[in-house]
Amino acid sequence: MPEVTDGEGVGGRRVTPPVPAPKAKPASRVRMSAAQRREQLIATGRQLFAERGFDATSIEEVASRAKVSKPVVYEHFGGKEGLYAVVVDREVRALLDRITTALTAGHPRELLEQAALALLTYIEEETSGFRVLVRESPLMSGTATFSSVMNDVAHQVEHILGAEYKSRGYDPKLAELYSQALVGMVALTGRWWLEVRKPRKETVAAHLVNLAWNGLSHLEAKPTLITARRH
Repeated sequence: MPEVTDGEGVGGRRVTPPVPAPKAKPASRVRMSAAQRREQLIATGRQLFAERGFDATSIEEVASRAKVSKPVVYEHFGGKEGLYAVVVDREVRALLDRITTALTAGHPRELLEQAALALLTYIEEETSGFRVLVRESPLMSGTATFSSVMNDVAHQVEHILGAEYKSRGYDPKLAELYSQALVGMVALTGRWWLEVRKPRKETVAAHLVNLAWNGLSHLEAKPTLITARRH
């Protein structure tokens, strides 16, 4: 009588089928603390607002990218407007801190260099944050915008220029006008450089300061328009 085998036998030998390996348990998801979840949602919102702007970003997209449910986002921020306000507030403080910390020199020209480099470095290292600031904020949001941030910077420059103008016999009341012009020049150039990234930031800063400083060093005490002189 032939020998009974388990599976296919070879030469009448019993073959034992291999024992299947135990299934690996699915990796358990690490549960975030409330603070960690909040930081994750802020980072996710920052990226989406930078990519699409406020209006084109939805709570559904934020929740989906963060792999949470919509109620989690609402629980932390109350809605899209709340998340946006937190993101913008953080970027405003980060940019102002960079610029104010950079202003350490005693000479006005060096201060201009430091301010220009601080802004360009922020654009280079925190591109998403800068994109959030330069995009239009939602109407009636009450959040700070890039223009309001630059206005704060201009007020700091105004104090520097005011003292310098007074020592040179210029009207210090015009320091506000010139500070707005200088900061606006750097800010708009920064928005342009955000997209082209050429030339390198040090070269851009040097040319900005070249234009600003050489212009300031040859100021007329009471400038008039050439076209007005012809009439």
